[in-house]
Amino acid sequence: MKLALEKSPIPKTHALLTKRLKQPLFDPNWHFHPEYQLFMVVKGRGTQFIGDSIRPYKEGEITFTGPNLPHLWRSDVESQKNRQDAYSEGIVVYFNGNAIGENLLQKEEGLKLKQLLEKSVRGILIKGKTAQEVQRGMQNLVKLEGLESVLGLLRILNLMSETKEIEFLASPGYINSLKQGDTERMNTVYAYVMKNFRNKISLDELAQLTNMTPTSFSRYFKVHANKTFSEFVSEIRIGHACKLLLEEKMNASQACYSSGFQTLSNFNKQFKSITRRTPSAYKKEFAPH
Repeated sequence: MKLALEKSPIPKTHALLTKRLKQPLFDPNWHFHPEYQLFMVVKGRGTQFIGDSIRPYKEGEITFTGPNLPHLWRSDVESQKNRQDAYSEGIVVYFNGNAIGENLLQKEEGLKLKQLLEKSVRGILIKGKTAQEVQRGMQNLVKLEGLESVLGLLRILNLMSETKEIEFLASPGYINSLKQGDTERMNTVYAYVMKNFRNKISLDELAQLTNMTPTSFSRYFKVHANKTFSEFVSEIRIGHACKLLLEEKMNASQACYSSGFQTLSNFNKQFKSITRRTPSAYKKEFAPH
């Protein structure tokens, strides 16, 4: 498996790299790299993993991740198969911290930008009107070359540094403890859970899959995911239930059993714990009107 952390995606002759992605599914590999990354979903839906954060993603979302923060966008395969237009599209921008210049970051003019870069270690979701402005900026950035591309990036970063319309993704103090071999093992775990979360999943299954004892796997997963395996599975199930409530217009009972929960009472408890809302309140707040 070729992982993005193996080498820098930016040519040594450039300060940044901007790419328009168009492929059946976004890269499902759990990975990290030393560059800052700005990513916009143009088309496609699925589950986003950033650090220890798990959440559904959709068109138009923009995230900013700092160096060596593990991440992946796992596309919804089932909702897209049998569709002729089943393509995921996005715009990604990579840049190194030294592309901006350490000297600028130490001056008053660069203070807010420095603070933005520091915030990115947790991963940031850009929201509201700021997201709309950044969307336009990224669509334009793809067309720019030379110094214009650097200026375009600075304009986008300036917008993000000035706004309060952001949401942190990874937990405070999250630390990446993964090595390259770990990313391959965690990819195996993630892929298995995403395929089987509607069914009962035992620790024994994952322990066997990763060639570990159940106790060793539990300890390993808690260290690298910053949560227990059962918490991880619950977050995947609740994320799927959220999509069913909004996109399929299911009620709580239907979403519960379609997401792998065995009882409605446990579903409601887990849903409120993770989203801080009841299923009906979540639907009322986020369903399109």
